[in-house]
Amino acid sequence: MWITDNIGKIDRAELFVVDIPLIFPFVTGYGVVKNRESLLLKITSEGCVGWSECASFKDPWYYHETIDSSLQTAMDFLLPELFEAGSLGPKLTQELFSGVHGNNMAKAMIENALLDVYARKRNKPLYDILGGKRKSIKSGISIGITENIDSLLGKIGEAVKKRYHRVKIKIKRGWDVEVISVVRSAFPDLNLIVDANGAYTFNDFVLLKSLDEFGLGMIEQPFDAGDFLNHSELKREIKTPICLDESITDFHSVSLAVNFNSCDFICIKQGRVGGLIESIRLKNHCIENGFKVWCGGMLETGIGRAFNLHLQTVEGFDHTGDISESSRYFKDDIVTEPALLDREGYIRVPDGNGSGIEIDQKKLEKFLIYKKEIRRNQKNR
Repeated sequence: MWITDNIGKIDRAELFVVDIPLIFPFVTGYGVVKNRESLLLKITSEGCVGWSECASFKDPWYYHETIDSSLQTAMDFLLPELFEAGSLGPKLTQELFSGVHGNNMAKAMIENALLDVYARKRNKPLYDILGGKRKSIKSGISIGITENIDSLLGKIGEAVKKRYHRVKIKIKRGWDVEVISVVRSAFPDLNLIVDANGAYTFNDFVLLKSLDEFGLGMIEQPFDAGDFLNHSELKREIKTPICLDESITDFHSVSLAVNFNSCDFICIKQGRVGGLIESIRLKNHCIENGFKVWCGGMLETGIGRAFNLHLQTVEGFDHTGDISESSRYFKDDIVTEPALLDREGYIRVPDGNGSGIEIDQKKLEKFLIYKKEIRRNQKNR
């Protein structure tokens, strides 16, 4: 691992929960999201400050970790372990937290904040610490289920005008073949993928195979998370590439996908698999075994979005991911310089020290609904 020396003593950790309204409701097969409630972490080490964001949502509709569970795990178990460890390097957190099973989102939040501090102390951008080379990345947009097809076509048209390199639309039973057919007719050359969020079952093989005629870039997570066997069966029967998303939670799940040959693409969401360092390890395993990878997002604020951008600079994340500009979701972000598209549909990676983002304190206070501070030697459990 490229991170070998210590980060220094951790003096204080501050946890924040913010509640930020989305510009429009984001609709998937799981349900409707109108506000993004997010858990944020600020770590202070010898006067240097690092920030990160937890990928958890308020409710367990998408994943079993929630903001409340991540918050409790961080306060009662992970942060006390961090303080007791003294001076350590970010690479040690996987070992340090090994006694806490699962809770990868909470672990990722802490490790990423440490990486931010680590890079800032060395006056380097985070992508340099990670070994990344790109200064900007191709943008991808994910469009939820809309009230009608005309509305969907309008949103796709807007994305095309902004030169997004890839457009993903959500599908479910009753909102699939007809919708895709209309979209493909309207945008015959569009780099189009569809995301089922596990909406289908083995009984839908014929329907899913019929999607081959539309020249899709991939179909994402057609079956339930963890259903590696049926995805493998479908892969043998369908021409459209298959991508696993919700199924990918850790190294074990990646190994199962590889061993079962369940897909062509693997979506790595760093906040879900345990952070940036673990994401790169999973990416390397995928590439070594002939699987393609891309970086996914979790409706993060500008804090979490910055970490996704830095990850996508690393060699091997060569396929366009779901990283879009901040204004796609938020009228008001909590960073001073939100992610922006350029005229060619690229997003520049923050090139300041660490993650490269700075917090807009007024916006943070505006959306703040909870705050907790923990100091070294403070008894919290």
